[in-house]
Amino acid sequence: MEAEKWGRRIRAFRKLKGYTQEGFAKKLGISVSIIGEIERGNRMPTEQLLEKITTLLHVTMEDLAPPEEQEIHK
Repeated sequence: MEAEKWGRRIRAFRKLKGYTQEGFAKKLGISVSIIGEIERGNRMPTEQLLEKITTLLHVTMEDLAPPEEQEIHK
């Protein structure tokens, strides 16, 4: 369930910034299948990958975190 919430938020920010899954995965140095699994909630991104994602999307970890996770990160 937690991975699903992160995945939905990553997908939303990716689309907001105009990236396709293919372009996004290439910039992150991962396969399209991995980003697809993350966005569907089948895989939780590692801390290292989350850092790359936030940098690429120009958002903070707090912006990216699901609402209930934001309380934890404050």
